[in-house]
Amino acid sequence: MPRKFFKRILPSAATIKENRYLKVLGTAIHNPDLWHLNKHSVAGAFFIGIFCAFLPIPFQTVLAGFLAIFFKRNLPLSIGLVFITNPVTMPAIFYFNYLVGSLFFSDSVPINYSMIDDIWVFLTENFKRVGRPLIVGSILCGFFAGMASYLIIHTIWIWQVKSNWTKRRQERNGKT
Repeated sequence: MPRKFFKRILPSAATIKENRYLKVLGTAIHNPDLWHLNKHSVAGAFFIGIFCAFLPIPFQTVLAGFLAIFFKRNLPLSIGLVFITNPVTMPAIFYFNYLVGSLFFSDSVPINYSMIDDIWVFLTENFKRVGRPLIVGSILCGFFAGMASYLIIHTIWIWQVKSNWTKRRQERNGKT
């Protein structure tokens, strides 16, 4: 069941290979290991995709692609999960990351959006007080969210496989 579900929702290999932004990854994306759907490749892809989604950097998909290639995890799933952060969810996620990171720094700035005319000017002038907490919080939140997703997918996959085995065993015993 998990494999069938992911095969149904993931784009085809040809679609990913023809993406102009992912041409940066070169011929490495033709490695068949990057397209397998098994417990380890899917759980690892969840970790990579969600970790990269929490990072406040441009081209998160390219980073997710490089990490998927390096660790030989499912490429389309790693790239697709990066889109958890989109223009709608990004402000909330990054603000939460900032709040988590500010727990580690005493000189962080409480952000009051009514005071800010130009967000980019504010960030460049206050990078030390805003950027450090944002980056540290993003790495921590990304790691823990990625690890939680890895463990959840791994557990669900094992549960589903055991459930299928039990179901087949009961069907086999019922027919005899």
